[in-house]
Amino acid sequence: MTDGRGDGGTRSRRPAGRRRPWTFERLTPYLMVLPVIAILAVFRLYPLVLGINFSFTGDGVLNGQFIGLDNYAYLLQDERFQASARNVVVVLLFVPIQVFFAGILATFIYLKVPGHRFYRSVYFLPVVLSPIIIGAIFNIILAANGPLNGTLSTIRIPSVDWLGLPETALPTVLVVHIWATFGMAFTIFLAGFATLDAQLLDAAKIDGANLWQQIVHVIIPSLSQTIQFVFVTTTIGMLTGLFALLYTMTAGGPGAASYLPEFLIWKLNGESRPALASAASVFLLAIVLVIGLIQIRVLRRATKEA
Repeated sequence: MTDGRGDGGTRSRRPAGRRRPWTFERLTPYLMVLPVIAILAVFRLYPLVLGINFSFTGDGVLNGQFIGLDNYAYLLQDERFQASARNVVVVLLFVPIQVFFAGILATFIYLKVPGHRFYRSVYFLPVVLSPIIIGAIFNIILAANGPLNGTLSTIRIPSVDWLGLPETALPTVLVVHIWATFGMAFTIFLAGFATLDAQLLDAAKIDGANLWQQIVHVIIPSLSQTIQFVFVTTTIGMLTGLFALLYTMTAGGPGAASYLPEFLIWKLNGESRPALASAASVFLLAIVLVIGLIQIRVLRRATKEA
């Protein structure tokens, strides 16, 4: 007689502590990702480790000599670094603007407003343009005697030196950056909308929910992971992808008013201070990691409460 489990049940049992053998089928997923891991290790992780190690050495006559935390202490007292650190706060204030701008436009496209097929293509167009070209175009538009100030003067609004004043230089570059890059976040939102359950929206409409209620109570919770991803990637893009526009439009000026860490890294390297530039790079990496982790935690709570 049997206990009802049969031979299959007996064979499925494995002695305690015995591990599953490494068959070809079990190894296949690891072998598939191995080339990518190797590329990342060689071209990303190894240079990162070298850069961190290099940041503890000196420049000039002290080239290659271990000096501990002297580079980091020097940066904390450097006016350009202090300006770039303050400007990071300004950048972070513009991140929600870009995310909201891309998200609301993607929502209208998803709801198929008139002309949505045309707008879907137009919104992504600036992304394929070179930042150098975009910077050159907006240098002309934003010049003191350029078209924008000319338009303002016709409606009796005083002209503004958009790129020449410390108060307006960086915000102006950030606005141009948002225009040039929001298409990528817009596309990611559209991909997120492709996974949205349309029946939830239909049910909300039947229950009498207006557009704002649909966005707050249906769309935002359903796209919580997409929103988190867009926030983090937008932050990284703003902190590490503004160099070309800064170089073309303001060159970090006036003074150090539009300096950001990545621009400071380039300047320090151009001044033959690569170890100090490496220390600034480590600071930038730490800033991105800390801000990214904080954003993920805050957004998880916010989207769950929504």
